[in-house]
Amino acid sequence: MPDKNKEFAALRQECLKCTACGLCSTRTNVVFGVGADNAEVMFIGEGPGENEDLTGEPFVGRGGKLLDKMLTAVDLDRNKNIYIANIVKCRPPKNRDPLPEEQEQCIKWLRKQFVILRPKIIVCLGRIAAAKIIKPDIKITKEHGIFFEKDGILMMAIYHPAALLRNPNYKPDAFNDFLKLQEKIKEICTHTYDDTDK
Repeated sequence: MPDKNKEFAALRQECLKCTACGLCSTRTNVVFGVGADNAEVMFIGEGPGENEDLTGEPFVGRGGKLLDKMLTAVDLDRNKNIYIANIVKCRPPKNRDPLPEEQEQCIKWLRKQFVILRPKIIVCLGRIAAAKIIKPDIKITKEHGIFFEKDGILMMAIYHPAALLRNPNYKPDAFNDFLKLQEKIKEICTHTYDDTDK
């Protein structure tokens, strides 16, 4: 059995030195990703913001706190049973959307994380991640909470936490999406809820 912990540590060290695109010149920290190295559920955002750039951890600002609350509501925890990463590992200046060429240069790291993790479910946080991972023309307002299957992996897009902060009317929909995710995890995952079922 490969040691996922060692594989992630080696990949992280490699990623921290990345200079493949211009974002490397303005970053404070590479935001590699966090979570359980045996996670069956992987959350993917678009890229780090200011707080993430300062701490080196994804989703730690106001949006991250909201995400953690919703995760807790369905017995998920970034330190125990899920993994969180982004399409790009360095913060785009002024939190602009990552450019297509930046996404192309950086997505190799996410692909390697995916290969180590082999999750059963991918949850895309927001339109940009969903368009890159699920399908380019995804309409998040219409297709959030719907499961798509690609190469045997179930994928779902949900509203980005920042969108929920901007438009609280989306929160009930987002919470329902998390409940759908919880049901699907119970259906197809083998150990995500091991500790919480006892």
